[in-house]
Amino acid sequence: MTLMRLDTKLIHAGVFGDVHTGAVTVPIYQVSTYKQEGIGQHKGYEYSRTGNPTRAALEQLIAELENGTRGLAFASGMAAVSTILSLFDQGDHLVVGDDVYGGTYRVLTKVFNRLGIDSTFVDTSDLDQVRQAIRPNTKAVYLETPSNPLLKVSDIEAVAGICRERNVLLIVDNTFMTPYWQNPLDLGADIVIHSATKYLGGHSDVVAGLVAVTDEDLGEQLHFLQNSIGGVLGPQDSYLLIRGIKTLGVRMRQHEANARQLAEWLKDRDDIEKVYYPGLPDHPGHDIAARQARGFGGMISFDVGSGRRAEQVVKKVRYFTLAESLGAVESLISVPARMTHASIPPERRAELGITDGLIRISVGVEDIADLMDDLDQALRS
Repeated sequence: MTLMRLDTKLIHAGVFGDVHTGAVTVPIYQVSTYKQEGIGQHKGYEYSRTGNPTRAALEQLIAELENGTRGLAFASGMAAVSTILSLFDQGDHLVVGDDVYGGTYRVLTKVFNRLGIDSTFVDTSDLDQVRQAIRPNTKAVYLETPSNPLLKVSDIEAVAGICRERNVLLIVDNTFMTPYWQNPLDLGADIVIHSATKYLGGHSDVVAGLVAVTDEDLGEQLHFLQNSIGGVLGPQDSYLLIRGIKTLGVRMRQHEANARQLAEWLKDRDDIEKVYYPGLPDHPGHDIAARQARGFGGMISFDVGSGRRAEQVVKKVRYFTLAESLGAVESLISVPARMTHASIPPERRAELGITDGLIRISVGVEDIADLMDDLDQALRS
């Protein structure tokens, strides 16, 4: 059988249509329980927390898109993160990227630390820091690449090699790149996670988290935790994600084309202190990003010099919506220090370089000339 190319895979992978009616989309199985022919005799489904046909179709789809053996769908990206962290026991230690999403930092330092799971935050783009942070009780390395919001690039294959040497898991948050641009499991990661609220959904109308793994036993462990904890994705949201993923390739190509032009335009401006975008040749880790991914994505961060100026810019834009999210067809803008990363203490943000003047934009699929004109008038104001 000929292997499907990626754009075809987005539409035809997983479960295509409905064998019972011929419907070309997977139905929304809005059901909580299922008739059993006898005690313990069912047709694969018994209770929708454990399994639902619409969710199962989505889970099979993300597994195939990430070249894994098992996929799991959760009620949010943080539900996915929290379920993965529940793999670990009291006394275990994790090495975590120092530039992770604020919600991930919060749940590690305010929730799982109380359960006896310790975390050390390091720059995972520096392999020596990763090696030095691993202890005898370390069970996993958790990283985002590119990271949020400074877009640091970590070498997934190299970190995976360190993890194998030390017998620890590698967990990669692939939200920014999506399986369209990057497949961490192919590079040696054990678990890949997505805030599917973002690019996979793509239309600001669903909150969800997705996970894929290569090891079948690990997949079973995560399914046990998914069922036990219960943070599962409902059938309507599962349907919306399947629908969104079908256009992922078309959208990601436009997101990236716009982001590349916008990053180069921002870099040439005298009133911008710094631009962060992995597609720029002088971005730290650009060569690694070019090697391990098929594209550079649609996220840009740039420093306008002060918190006051950042506030003025976000007030003046017309086509960039001030909002805490990313990855949608419409362009979004935020000030990480006061929004997505406000849960990180100010002194920690200063150490990381998340300044008050840092603006993060999720570049949408609008006409690039309109986006440039909009940012130009806001910056000039």
